[in-house]
Amino acid sequence: MTVITALEQQQHDPERINVFLDGKFGFGASRLLVVSAGLREGDELSPEDIERLKGDDLVERAYGAALNFLSYRPRSRRELEDYFRRKKIAPDLAARVFERLEQLGLLDDREFARFWVENRQAFRPRGSHALRGELRLKGVESEVVEDALQDIGDEEELAFRAGSQRLRSYGRVGEREFFRRMVGFLQRRGFGYSAASAATRRLSAARNLPLSDDLPLESDEPDATQAESSIEET
Repeated sequence: MTVITALEQQQHDPERINVFLDGKFGFGASRLLVVSAGLREGDELSPEDIERLKGDDLVERAYGAALNFLSYRPRSRRELEDYFRRKKIAPDLAARVFERLEQLGLLDDREFARFWVENRQAFRPRGSHALRGELRLKGVESEVVEDALQDIGDEEELAFRAGSQRLRSYGRVGEREFFRRMVGFLQRRGFGYSAASAATRRLSAARNLPLSDDLPLESDEPDATQAESSIEET
């Protein structure tokens, strides 16, 4: 058995405590862990106690890192797994942190998918195809993705909103060029041709340059499906 001979606040981090055992530095721990474990000078610790406290401290540090990562915006489970992998956090520690976050409702792919769709539609509307691709890239399961997309709304209206944000950048280009560029832009945002072309005709009327009826049935822009990112990664 070893004896705690001192508990000293770390110089560069007031939330961490240095634990001295038998007059020598033993290990560092969070202030919260020291308080919750009831550590005091004069307490005796077995080797098993010391290893348990060190393990608990690693979990606390991983949990703190996770909270910081989640503070910028909600994350999918896959995103947090990738983050922990980059931080070289052991899988067993990560599992303990995931369980804790899930119990607190801070890690939930269903809530994340709803947030993602609502944020996109509020600030930079996307078609269902683009949203589906984005969420799958975030590791969200297909069933969860489809549930989140049920209330996406009318795609033509969403395409019109998305195009409205782009309208000024096309200036006074001619009708064919406007049609080609706007439909292509909306398709890259994940909208199908039907919704994109219908929205483009409405947008043309809004810019007082009505499109003629003899425009091509297809845009000569590629039907790209890779969505542009608008929710900044941090």
